[in-house]
Amino acid sequence: MRRRELMLLLGGAMTAARALRAQQKAMPVIGFLSGGSPAPYAPLVAAFHQALSETGYVEGQTVTIEYRWAEGHYDRLPALAADLVGRKVDVMAALGGTPSALAAKNATSTIPIVFSSGDPVEQGLVASLARPGGNLTGFSIIAAELMPKQLELLSELLPQAGMIALLVNPNNPGTERQAREVQEAARAKGLQLLILKAGTESEIDAAFAALVQLRAAALLVGADPFFYSRREQLVALAERHAVPAIYGWRDWAAAGGLISYGMSFAANYREVAVYVGKILNGAKPADLPVQQPTKFELVVNLKTAKALGLTIPHSILGRADEVIVALAARHAVPAIYEWREFVMAGGLISYGTSLTATWHQFGIYTGKILKGAKPADLPVQQPTTFELVVNLKTAKALGLTVPPSILARADEVIE
Repeated sequence: MRRRELMLLLGGAMTAARALRAQQKAMPVIGFLSGGSPAPYAPLVAAFHQALSETGYVEGQTVTIEYRWAEGHYDRLPALAADLVGRKVDVMAALGGTPSALAAKNATSTIPIVFSSGDPVEQGLVASLARPGGNLTGFSIIAAELMPKQLELLSELLPQAGMIALLVNPNNPGTERQAREVQEAARAKGLQLLILKAGTESEIDAAFAALVQLRAAALLVGADPFFYSRREQLVALAERHAVPAIYGWRDWAAAGGLISYGMSFAANYREVAVYVGKILNGAKPADLPVQQPTKFELVVNLKTAKALGLTIPHSILGRADEVIVALAARHAVPAIYEWREFVMAGGLISYGTSLTATWHQFGIYTGKILKGAKPADLPVQQPTTFELVVNLKTAKALGLTVPPSILARADEVIE
């Protein structure tokens, strides 16, 4: 090969290498900051990735993500946020609640930040929801505001309860607000509130020991990234000590918790990813209003209720967005339920009244009273029809053949 040709070849290779390095350098970098731990948050990270890909950014292909996990040690968050700033990330996703959001805000005033937090105005993250200003925007998870409703659900489930416990993390900046909201709600209902604090695994164990010793009738678990990471431990302790407990997200009920009421955590992570994608595409945080959830899920785990010896009131089941019966299928247990909603959710068979018809009748009586009728003049009604509903798909999964005698009497057969 001639010297001139060799030089041209080498020159071309060097140019290609520089172009490749430039391309690699140009790939945007997302800083992912969380107060939780990787494994328990894996499903939420997957939701984040999916939504991010829909904006045109796929990890390892068109974007790099630097992860920093505090694993419940919130005092590590400032250093982790500072490290991401030092890495010169293009945008920071501060997930896992208020501690991550505050650490990110204190670390930089120039890098765009998308947070998921408690009340962002109260915490000083933004000036207002509609016009956040500065380099931060994101999503309010509305946690503390829902806790009075969670207390109300516990009271409805256990009307004779005199004392209910509240578990909070003293290391979370939102704890004071949570305790205040629940204390006011408890006082209004004439309930005694036992506030328990835990910021470590051992303190969670100690909190349950105190709860049992002081004979609290039920437990409300505060919204906190560390608690979310330890949900398996918390649910197991509630089961071991036979404590009815309510939580903020459906992930708890899916893990065996009794009942949950709150927003969808997975939806929240998807929304954060969409905002991150918009910012990478040129949007400014100041122009993206802080969003709030508009839908809240009430989820009931009937298997846990049965283990606790509890009957869930019709008033709660009628409002539930999801009733968990999947555990019966997972363990190949044929089960019968009282209402068709369970069969629609995957249960094998149900026999009972129509919840829809019952609520319809409530509406009719309410309308009559509003038009002047007196309750004393309206006789208490009883159901006259009962529904037998069979789910053949579930029967097949269980290896069962539903007898013709049952199918012939069924009001509805789901295939």
